[in-house]
Formats: sequence, structure tokens, C-alpha cells
Amino acid sequence: MKVALYARVSTDDKGQDPETQLGPLREFSHANGYEPAGEFVDQASAGDMAKRTAWSKLLGLAAKRKVDLVLVWRMDRAFRSVLDGANTLARLRAWGVGLRSYAEPWLDTTTPFGEAMFNITVTWAQLERDILKERVRAGMDRARRQGKHVGRPKARFDQDKARQLAGQGLSIRKIAKALKASPASIGRCLKTEAKTEGQGTAI
Repeated sequence: MKVALYARVSTDDKGQDPETQLGPLREFSHANGYEPAGEFVDQASAGDMAKRTAWSKLLGLAAKRKVDLVLVWRMDRAFRSVLDGANTLARLRAWGVGLRSYAEPWLDTTTPFGEAMFNITVTWAQLERDILKERVRAGMDRARRQGKHVGRPKARFDQDKARQLAGQGLSIRKIAKALKASPASIGRCLKTEAKTEGQGTAI
């Protein structure tokens, strides 16, 4: 049986090494006597399919029947949503390719029970993500009602000084360096000032 190993490290998972996933996958594959069909690694978020080139390449090989089984560390390393998981599973099934999770041994789509557990697990994972998003939004709304600042941190530099330096003809980059602030923050400050002045002139 030809087995392809897939590992994904999110761009938010700073310091994570794909080898943390690949090492156990190799051992598991060797212990089961599988024939290696390649290792595929992405460093991207689950939903950034444009950057998940290794996953796309792996699915291409599966479509050509060059892979019998896809082995992942966890199912969330492979899928961005329940719909994505269900659609991909349907494609793999049509190609005669199975899917297994190392950290979730009950998720083995080569068996009827494993396939049922797969559908339950990805649905539950999506529910957890949706609940978390709702909690974050509720927390932000509550903070706004209480008059707390929500969003980008407020600029921590002398905005009057920034405007003064801009009036002297200094570039945004030089102003940012002088005030130890980011060029983006300086740019927003000056843009807001220009907009305010323009509204005042119109009146």
C-alpha cells in the first residue's frame, strides 16, 4: 500500500517544526509496512489554499491513483471546514484512496466505522470554531458598550510632533524612525489629520 504523509504548520504556529508531525507519521507507516509515496509539507493556514501547494500536489497524485492512503497528524491539518472535509473525502473515495489520522486512530476512512467517526469529528470541530468566533464577537461587542478600545492598539507616539515633522517636509519613514513608531501608524495619523482639515475647510 502506497502511503503519502502530510504535515501542515500554520503561519500562526511560530516555532513549530513540521518534523514534530512527520517523525511519528514515518514510524507509524514503517510499523505497518506501508510503501512510502512521498512527504508533503505546507506552511500556511488551513484556509489559505493558494499557499497549500503541497496539499494540492498530494490530491493530484491521489486523483491519478498513485496513492492508496493519506496519513495526517490530525484531521485539522488537512481540512479548513466541515464542507471541505466532506467534499475531499468524497473525492478520495471516488479515487479509491483512504485517509487516516495518527493522533485520532478512530478516524480511518478505509472502514465504515472510521468514516462515520470522520464525519462526526469534522462536524464537531467546525462547531467548536463557530462557537469560539461567536464568543470573540460577543466579547468585542461588550467591550465597545463599556467604552473600551477594540481593534488596533492606539498610537503610542507624539502625534502633534508627527504632524510638525510632516509640516517640515520629512517623509513618513523618517518621521516613524524619529518617533520610534511604525510607518503605518504615522501614515494613519497624518491621513486622519488631512481628512479633518479638509472637512473643516468645506464647512
